[in-house]
This record gives sequence, C-alpha cells and structure tokens, in this order.
Amino acid sequence: MSTSIRAHKGIRPTLGDRVYVDPQSAVIGDVQMGDDCSVWPFAVIRGDMHRIRIGSRVSIQDNSTLHITHAGPFQPDGWPLTIGSDVTIGHNVCLHGCSIGNEVLIGIGSTVLDGAVVEDQVVIGAGTLVPPGKVLESGYMYMGAPAKQIRPLKEKEKNFFKYTAGNYVKLKDEYIANSDYSS
Repeated sequence: MSTSIRAHKGIRPTLGDRVYVDPQSAVIGDVQMGDDCSVWPFAVIRGDMHRIRIGSRVSIQDNSTLHITHAGPFQPDGWPLTIGSDVTIGHNVCLHGCSIGNEVLIGIGSTVLDGAVVEDQVVIGAGTLVPPGKVLESGYMYMGAPAKQIRPLKEKEKNFFKYTAGNYVKLKDEYIANSDYSS
C-alpha cells in the first residue's frame, strides 16, 4: 500500500478519515483528500507540479487520471485541480486543471480540461469533452464533444448525487473491512 501513496519533492498526500486507496492506484504529491473518499484500481492522482484538492465522499473510479497544469509562461498561475464533495468520477475520466463543484456526476470516459468550471449539481454524460475555460452551469445535464447543455436536471436526478456518493462510501467501507488496508 505504501507505494500507492507517495511524496513528490517532499510533499506527501494528506488523506481524510476512512479513505480507501486501492493498492493498484497512485496518489502522488500535493494532494489533499477529504473523508470517506475512494480511489479505485489504476486511478492516478498526480499533484506533482501544482495542487489537487478533493472534498469528502468523492469516488474516483478505475483508470481515471487527475492532474494539473504547472505555472509557466503560457499560464502564469497554472491550473490546480479542485473537486467538491459528493462527486462521482466515472471510469476512465480525465480531469486536468479544472474546478468541479459539489454534487457532480462525471460520466464514463469524459474529459474536463484546463480552466473549465463545473458548478454544483451537474451531470456530465459519458464521453463528454469539456473544453478549456468552459463553464457548466448548475442544475443541467451536459453531453457531447464539445459539451453542450442538454436539459435541466430532474428532481430525481438531483437526489441521485447524494445516493451514489453514499453508495460508494458503503462499498469502500466493505473493501476496508475485508482487507489489510488502513488509511
């Protein structure tokens, strides 16, 4: 397990309580993660050139990549990655130097790029590409490449955010209880 969570340039990730990090994933460098998060097999969270901040009850599913953009001549401040709470990040998602609000569902195979802002209570459909700098307004579903606003979310869909976050909390608790892992 120790190789899954590792320092870069002397900065080690900090994890909240009851976090599950699968042994076949990597959490590196300047990463802070809230309580009850889960990082599933082959996910990579790489805070090596800027910071990554993740809220509570966030599920980062298999094969997802979370990274940043460094400060330099093309972007003087760089782009950190921030993720709110109660966020479900589907399989094979790439989040790069963007800002994700609370209660967001990011569908399988989606990509959200530098400087994009996803407000609270947003569904991003599978395979969606959110281009650099785009803002996804709260309360809507987005799909496509590039992402387009499809329709307002239904009340049932809004209630799903907390349900799915809670479901992944239960699942990671099962993994913790049935393994040698402890955070």
